[in-house]
Amino acid sequence: MLIIEALLPYIQITLSVLLVTTILMQQNEAGLGAAFGGGDSFGSTHHTRRGFEKILFNSSIVLSVLFALSAFVALLL
Repeated sequence: MLIIEALLPYIQITLSVLLVTTILMQQNEAGLGAAFGGGDSFGSTHHTRRGFEKILFNSSIVLSVLFALSAFVALLL
């Protein structure tokens, strides 16, 4: 138990840096107009993630779950 308490801050720092990196590497197709409720004039289109974009998306989900679990473990200790 003492080892987990000693390593947990380093694990959380590593997970947070990786999570921020994967989120920032993802492309933003929405643009500034969508942030204020507007969209493109041609309507909404469906975008399928493929290749490296899909890997980044899935890894950001996994990293966020791992970070949340590590935060809950830190609360319990």
